[in-house]
Amino acid sequence: MKSQRIRETFLDYFEKNNHKIIKSSSLQPKDDPTILFTNAGMNQFKDIFLGFEKTSYSRAASVQKCMRVSGKHNDLEQVGKTNKHHTFFEMLGNFSFGDYFKKEAIIFAWELIHKVFGLPEERLYITVYENDDEAFNLWNKHIGIPSEKIFRFGKKDNYWAMGDIGPCGPCSEIHFDLDPSLGEGPPYDLIESGSDRFLELWNLVFMQFTQDEKGKTSPLPSPSIDTGMGLERMAMTLQEKTSSYETDLFAPLVRSILDISRREYPSSDKEKDWSVRVIADHIRAITFLIGDGIMPSNDGRGYVLRRLIRRAFRNGNKLGVDEPFLYILVGVVSDTMKDTYPELLSSVTHISQVCRSEEKRFAMTLSSGMRTFESYVREIKKRGENVLSGEHVFKLYDTFGFPPDLSQELAEEKKMAIDEEGFKRELEKQKKRARSAWKGDAEQQKKKVYEKLAAVATDYIGYENTSLSDAKVIGIIAGDRIGESVKEGEAAEIVLDRTPFYAEAGGQVGDRGILKNPHFSAVIENTWLPIPGVVAHKIRVLSGKVDIGDAVEASIDESRRKSISSNHTATHLLHASLRQILGDHVKQAGSLVSPERLRFDFTHFAPLNSPEINRIEELINEKIRDDLPVTSEITTLEEGIKKGAVAIFEEKYGEQVRMITVEGFSKELCGGVHVHSTGEIGFFKIISESSIAAGMRRIEAVTGESALKYVQETEEILEDLQKMVNVSRGELAGQIEKMKNSLKEQEKLVKSFRRKLANAQYHKKTEQVKKVNGISILVQKVEGLNPTEMRELADSLRQKIGSGIVVLGAAYEKKVNLIAAVTADLVEKIRADHFIKELAQEVGGGGGGRADFAQAGGSKLDKLDMALKKSYEILEKISA
Repeated sequence: MKSQRIRETFLDYFEKNNHKIIKSSSLQPKDDPTILFTNAGMNQFKDIFLGFEKTSYSRAASVQKCMRVSGKHNDLEQVGKTNKHHTFFEMLGNFSFGDYFKKEAIIFAWELIHKVFGLPEERLYITVYENDDEAFNLWNKHIGIPSEKIFRFGKKDNYWAMGDIGPCGPCSEIHFDLDPSLGEGPPYDLIESGSDRFLELWNLVFMQFTQDEKGKTSPLPSPSIDTGMGLERMAMTLQEKTSSYETDLFAPLVRSILDISRREYPSSDKEKDWSVRVIADHIRAITFLIGDGIMPSNDGRGYVLRRLIRRAFRNGNKLGVDEPFLYILVGVVSDTMKDTYPELLSSVTHISQVCRSEEKRFAMTLSSGMRTFESYVREIKKRGENVLSGEHVFKLYDTFGFPPDLSQELAEEKKMAIDEEGFKRELEKQKKRARSAWKGDAEQQKKKVYEKLAAVATDYIGYENTSLSDAKVIGIIAGDRIGESVKEGEAAEIVLDRTPFYAEAGGQVGDRGILKNPHFSAVIENTWLPIPGVVAHKIRVLSGKVDIGDAVEASIDESRRKSISSNHTATHLLHASLRQILGDHVKQAGSLVSPERLRFDFTHFAPLNSPEINRIEELINEKIRDDLPVTSEITTLEEGIKKGAVAIFEEKYGEQVRMITVEGFSKELCGGVHVHSTGEIGFFKIISESSIAAGMRRIEAVTGESALKYVQETEEILEDLQKMVNVSRGELAGQIEKMKNSLKEQEKLVKSFRRKLANAQYHKKTEQVKKVNGISILVQKVEGLNPTEMRELADSLRQKIGSGIVVLGAAYEKKVNLIAAVTADLVEKIRADHFIKELAQEVGGGGGGRADFAQAGGSKLDKLDMALKKSYEILEKISA
C-alpha cells in the first residue's frame, strides 16, 4: 500500500467514526514556548486537552508533520544507525477530548490495524503499563489477544505526561514482528531492548490523571485519548520492507543520492550506507523546516536547521561529493510529498536557494575549520601531547560544524585521540546556556495564573464597536496572583466579560484606551492574550478603585485604532503585490502592525531593486485610489483555502476563521482590524527594504499621514542638499557623484603623502634594530597611522631589515593596535600569531593571524609602552 493511500485510509476510517479531520499544523509551534518544534500530533490540541479552548467537536484525527531533534524527544543520534528512526516524520493520530476512552480507543486501533490494513494477528504484540489491568483485560478478553502476547512495562516505556505538572496517564503500544531473521530471542526482551525486529507502530495514550506540583496524581474529570502512529513505520509494514529507507517515502531520495554520489546501496561499506541514510533523512527535515519559514541561524530552531544541513553536507563529503548537492534533492522531496503537501511545490525554488547558500557557506567554514584543526595539532604536538582537548573539539563542533566523529577521524590520521568526556562537558554547558536563554519555561510559569480564569472567557466585540458602557470586571491580576481590587497609583491586569479592545496577535499590536466608572479611572496601556479566550488589559490606575464584579466603561483610542487598521490592510495589499510581482514563492514570515508603521517579513532570495520597489508602490497606491471594498467573512479553514485565501504558516487557526477580502485583489485569513475600503489608507510608501536572514527579506512602510510626513521630510532634505551644492533637483545626483570622485582623489593623495611621511620617518629608525639570541628585532611606537597604514609600514620595515621581526604599536581611536611581522626565513622558529597573542595580553586584548604576519588589539592604552618593551622578553623566551 502506497504511503498516500495509508494516510487516506487512516483519515477515512476515523472520519466514518465521527472524527473531525484536522489539517497538520506548522513545525513551528504556535503559542507553545515549551517546545522548539511540533513533535507530536497532540501539540496543536494541547489547549483543548487542558480545557483552555472550546471546540464544536470532541473527536479529531490528523496527519501531523513532526520533528524530534531536541529535548527529551531527540532521535538525531539514532538516525541512519537504525532503519526506523527519523528527525522528520509524519504522525497519524486520533484524539478524544472527554468523549470516548480506553475501550473505544483500543477497538478503533485493532479494527483499523488488523481488519482494515490487514496486518496478521500472529505478528502483532501489545504492551501496557504495569498497573493498567483495565487495558490488559480489554486487549485480552474483549479483543482476544492471548495474555502471553501482552507485555507489562514500567513508567519509562508505557506512561506519558504532558510535563511535570498537568495531564498524564498510562499508554498501550502495538508492536509488529517485522522479520524473525532480524533478531532471535523472547519477544518481550527484543521489544524492551528496541530490536530492529519489532516495530512500535501505534501508541495509545490514556489521559486519565492530572499531576500536581508535589507529584500527586488524581483522576481527571473528563479522561481523554491521544494516539500516534508513525507513517514511515506503517509504510515499512504494509510495503513489506525491513527498512523505512526502502519505502516509497525514501526510495526516490536514495536513488537520487546514489546518482549524485555514483555509489551503490546497500553496499559492503556500512559507514557509507549510514551516510546515505542520514542524507535521505535530513533533506526531508531541511525541506519542511525551510518550507515552514525557519531559516538557518546560530540559535533556536535556526541552529537546529543549520546543524542538519551541515551534518548532511558532511555525509555527502564522505560519499565523495564535495560540491553543494542537497539543494538538488529538495525537488525530489517536494515531488514525493506533493499529494499531501502541495504547498511545497510553490516553494521549491526558495527552499533550494536557501539550502544551496547554506551549503556554500559551510563549504567555506569547513575549510576554515580544517585550518583551525591544524593549528590545534601544532600547539598540542609542540607541548609533546597527543590528545585534542574537549574544549578544542567543542570549538570545532560549535563554530565550524565539525561533528565529534569528524574530529576523532582527523585526530586518528595524526596519531592522536580526542577528549570525549571533555567534549561532553562543554556540550552540557552549552545546553545549560541554551536552556537559560530559552524563555519557554518562564513564559509557561507566568501563564499559570491566567489558567485559573480560563472558565470565564472574554467576548471580543471590537470589530463592530470601539467602546462599551457596561463591561464587567471578572478578573484582576497583580504580579503573579489573582487579586480582588486595584486602586490609585497601582498597575495591574484587568479581565472583562466583554471588550472592544483588540489583544495583541497576528503581528498587530494591542489596543490602548481608557477604563472608567463614576468611582474609578485608568489608562489601558496594552492588551494581550495570555491564554486562549482570556483578554488581559494592562492598566495604570489614575484615580479611585475598582473591584471584581464592578461595571466599567471601556473605550479604545480611536485615532490610534484607525492608523492600525490602515496599516493592517496595507500589509495585505503589500503581500498580494509581492506575490503578483515577485512570484508565488513569496510567503509571509512575520509582521508588525503598529499605528506608526508596518513591517513585513517574507521569503525571497534577492534584494528588491528600485524598479521592483516602484512597481510594488504603484500597484498598492493604485488599489488605494480604486477605493476597493474590504469585507470580512467567518468561514472554516478548509472553505477559506478553497476560496483562495492565503493562510500564514506560523499562525494557529481554530475551527472558525475570519477571511478578509480586498475586492478582486486579496484574500487572507486574519483576525486583525481593517479599514472598510482601501481609500481610507490614503497613501502607501516603502521606507526600507533589507535582508534579515538568508532567503528572508524585510519591508518597512508607512501609510496615510505618516507616509505624507515621510515624503515631506524627504523633500526638506533634498531642498537642503540642493542649496548646499547649488544645483537643480535634476542635477543633484550628478553633482554629488562628482564631489565623491573628487573626495576619493584627495583621499588618495593624502594616503600617499602619509605613507611617504611614515616611511621617511620610521625607516630612519632601522638603526634601532636590536639583537636577541642572534635575531634582529625592531620595536617602534607609531603615531598618526590607521591600522591599514600600520600594516603597510610593518611590511615595508620587514623588507628593509631583511631577516628578523618587526613589532609596531599605536593608540588609535581609544584602543591599542599591535602588529608583528616575521621574515620568511624565521617563521618555522618564530610564529607571528603566537608572538602577538602573548603580547596582546599585556594590553588586555587578543589577536591572531598568519605565521608571518599577525595583529592584535587591546583596551589598556596606558600599558602600550610596557607591552612594546615586553617584546624583547617574549622573543628571548621563544627563540631560546
